[in-house]
Amino acid sequence: MAQRITYRRRLSYNTRSNRTRVVKTPGGKLNLQYEKKPASAPRCGDCGEKLAGVISLRPREYAQVSKTKKSVSRAYGGSRCAHCVRNRVVRAFLIEEQKIVKKVLKSQTEKK
Repeated sequence: MAQRITYRRRLSYNTRSNRTRVVKTPGGKLNLQYEKKPASAPRCGDCGEKLAGVISLRPREYAQVSKTKKSVSRAYGGSRCAHCVRNRVVRAFLIEEQKIVKKVLKSQTEKK
């Protein structure tokens, strides 16, 4: 007859947070080990693409990791991907150019 195994914590339902696997101990007994939830990769806030250069961990584990592993040395490093940052810079530049053109056109019409 197979050995019976019980949960080691108080939660007694087979939920996502209560996943386990059976492990045989050196003493020959079967024991339960709790599995951690899989970590999902951090994603870009604009397009939703996975961020390159940022490791994927569970939220609490980011507190124990150094800053270099949580971000990239660029503007909007750990929250936006490179393509979206480039688009933001280009858009800001074009808006400023448009303002200058409007100013020049306005001054030309005032001269006439």
